[in-house]
Amino acid sequence: MKLLTKALRAQLPALGATTHDRDPMVICKFFYPDFHWTWFGIEFDGEDLFYGFVHGDFPELGYFRLSELEQNRGKLGMAIERDRLFKPCPLSTLQAQDAF
Repeated sequence: MKLLTKALRAQLPALGATTHDRDPMVICKFFYPDFHWTWFGIEFDGEDLFYGFVHGDFPELGYFRLSELEQNRGKLGMAIERDRLFKPCPLSTLQAQDAF
């Protein structure tokens, strides 16, 4: 599966574009099908670096790389996938839904 399509690239703001947004839009979701970590993309540098919400052992806002998502495997060796059904939403909505 291609993790980042041209359509998603076009939707993602550049890094730093949402710095002053109190409630930025989350555009895409990536997850391990066999492990508990999930990444939500808010901004993208156009090449490799995302800024977003990472829900792992400790939920946090931060940076992650597309290349690392593509290379990593979960507990059973499964590749990270993009949630094709995920609809962009404000970060606060995502956090309130506990959609992890």
